[in-house]
Amino acid sequence: MEIEQIIIRRATIADAVKLSAISIQTFYDTFISTCTEEDMNAFLKEYFNIKQVQLELNNENDFYYLAELNGKVVGYCRWMEDYTNFPVMKQWKSLELKRIYVLEEFHGKGVAQQLMNFVIQSAQTNQYQVVWLGVWEHNYRAQKFYEKYSFVHSGHTHDFPIGSTAQTDCWFWRFL
Repeated sequence: MEIEQIIIRRATIADAVKLSAISIQTFYDTFISTCTEEDMNAFLKEYFNIKQVQLELNNENDFYYLAELNGKVVGYCRWMEDYTNFPVMKQWKSLELKRIYVLEEFHGKGVAQQLMNFVIQSAQTNQYQVVWLGVWEHNYRAQKFYEKYSFVHSGHTHDFPIGSTAQTDCWFWRFL
């Protein structure tokens, strides 16, 4: 059953606390079984603290969008044109989907689909040639989700450690 009343809007600096909270919760829920509690807590403190989120929100080229249901943030996505982690993408006008997360209680209700449709439509509107993203090599649920949107494994991977816990992400891409 898809939730139809979802509102997707660009996050502002006023959303930093909410964005930090949902980022921490969704990342924790997704990856806590893959690393130690200590590694997880250090990672969350470094990447999802309010100051870091504010810094990202203040960057006009860093796009955060919130999915809201009745005023509650239930998911979010983040993208930007950034070739730092995957330089091969410089040969195309490329959009990196850095994050797309939904609270566990809203999994399977169409929120992620609405966010992904929004990302793809935005990329097409802005004449990007490809959208790419990193997904943990053992997150098969996420990989299946991306494959439904015509993303394929590019054949490239990169290290994505959580603290001292080594992990590998696969670069997936979708040409538009």
